[in-house]
Amino acid sequence: MINKSRQFNFMRVIAFVGLPLSGKTTASKVAEDMGIPVICMGDVVRDEAKRRNLPLTDEVLGKIANELREKEGMDAIAKRCIPLIREKGKDFGVVVVDGVRGIAEVETFKKAFDDFILIAIDSPLELRFQRALKRKRSDDIESIEELRERDRRELSWNLGKALEVADFTVENRESLEDFREKIRGILENLAKKVEVEIETRINPTEDVDKVVQSVKNVFPDADVKIEGDILRAKAWDLRKFRDLLRRQRILDTARTEILKGKSDNETTVYINKQIAYIGKVNFTDENAILSPIRVTFKLYGIPFGKFLDYIAPQTKAGKPIKEVDRLI
Repeated sequence: MINKSRQFNFMRVIAFVGLPLSGKTTASKVAEDMGIPVICMGDVVRDEAKRRNLPLTDEVLGKIANELREKEGMDAIAKRCIPLIREKGKDFGVVVVDGVRGIAEVETFKKAFDDFILIAIDSPLELRFQRALKRKRSDDIESIEELRERDRRELSWNLGKALEVADFTVENRESLEDFREKIRGILENLAKKVEVEIETRINPTEDVDKVVQSVKNVFPDADVKIEGDILRAKAWDLRKFRDLLRRQRILDTARTEILKGKSDNETTVYINKQIAYIGKVNFTDENAILSPIRVTFKLYGIPFGKFLDYIAPQTKAGKPIKEVDRLI
């Protein structure tokens, strides 16, 4: 749970963006269950409808949203949310925003908050329609064509551009529980303010897909981008990396490597990409043959010692002396 015993001068804002019924509300519910405050942008529109004594149907809410944007600008709803976010964030240090609809809103939030992270949620049309039938909310659609029309409406607000600039994308194509676990893992680390930056060179003799898989075997949520022969990625979920160190019984080695790579509020380690491809961690040197995977952990407001004990605690007879299960 988030410590709310003091006010925070620095705030992290995490926003979800996606097509209708992609899973934004589910992701926000996960945040709420973790004790992270949530601001739902759709509530601004629903509150306006209630103020006008209008029914909360998709048609009515769509018209109000369009009207607000036409009169006050494409970022009208975002502007109304900013004071709500600041009020919630002052006691928590982190706030989740549900329902970004366009690039203008993203730009407004980025200007208002120094630490703004945008997470795109990707889910296919057919699956989203099935969720609508199960959810049965008053403003939900009743046919797949209605959903297509709703997609078109929100894309007209430049939702597509917002999706393109997201810091990373989470796929919601499997079970509900699988998606919740993905979101929980990401939020745990975003709330803890640990960011993982990954980089490696793809050599001419290497298969690009295998290099990508090597990264994802250690950091499953890694958002990978290929630029020429360089792979770069960002990740937030530390659980797989942490678990591999324990299963392989290499905590002492990991602790040494993490300490060796420490610099101010971050630390860098190098792992063998060929070994990572078979789902294991093997630490190596920066100048190792075939270019290792460079992994940098950036800490924001987390004591380095606590991070170190969480990832690789001291051991006795190969077993952790004291486990740190959470960073918060």
